[in-house]
Amino acid sequence: MDPRALFLGLLQGATEFLPVSSSGHLVLIPWLLGWPLPSLAFDTMVHWGTLVAVIAYFWRDWLALLRGAWTGLRTRSLSDPAARLFLLLLVGTIPGALAGVLLEDFFEGMFARPAAAAGFLLLTAAILTLAELGWARRTSGPAPRALPAISWADALAVGLAQAVAILPGVSRSGATIAAGLGRGLEREAAARFSFLLSAPIILGAGAMQLWKLAQAGTLAGEAPLLAAGFLTALASGLAAIHFLLAYVRRRPLYPFALYCILLGIVGLTVAALRG
Repeated sequence: MDPRALFLGLLQGATEFLPVSSSGHLVLIPWLLGWPLPSLAFDTMVHWGTLVAVIAYFWRDWLALLRGAWTGLRTRSLSDPAARLFLLLLVGTIPGALAGVLLEDFFEGMFARPAAAAGFLLLTAAILTLAELGWARRTSGPAPRALPAISWADALAVGLAQAVAILPGVSRSGATIAAGLGRGLEREAAARFSFLLSAPIILGAGAMQLWKLAQAGTLAGEAPLLAAGFLTALASGLAAIHFLLAYVRRRPLYPFALYCILLGIVGLTVAALRG
């Protein structure tokens, strides 16, 4: 078993949910270490590992959301809070889905540019810092809102942040949590909505990649490597979700911003030295 598969699976699972950009890490770390870039099959399976992690961790929430959606369809009403939240998650998914389909070639080109990923890590650091500064200055006005009070505008704002985070180096969780905080959500509510919102976009992107792989017939030959990546991404993803939900309730995101600054500077420095 190639230990690099285990390492990259752990890396993907942790950084998908911690606000430090999984895509930025999967571009920069192999490049910095001189490793070959992960194959499309491997990238697909580690992302499906994180998908299973977010579904497993929030399984009660998903059951409630699905029941609410069914009730809403039968009654043609959004009086059930779960039905309303389910629809808001769909609304929040639309910007990222449209951006992924319409700008696929542009985003794929960015993934081939490690210096760009390093630069976007600095953008992630700025997003996290500005979100925390705005939160700290909010000493008057309406109290932060819990998840049931999320609005259509909140869902769209968080969804737009998720669309921007397709860029490698822009943290999906960081951008969406920051957008939620900026919209006046409670810290835990912003994180929880961010994690729930990740499932549809990862599912859609993963399904497209699986379709490409099925057509190419390349899955079977890499089965042990793919299984290792999937399982390690699943395990580290569960741990990362649990950690960040507990962390973000009372602590700021500044340490993650600092980490992004340091990794971004390292990436830009190495890119300059390598010419």
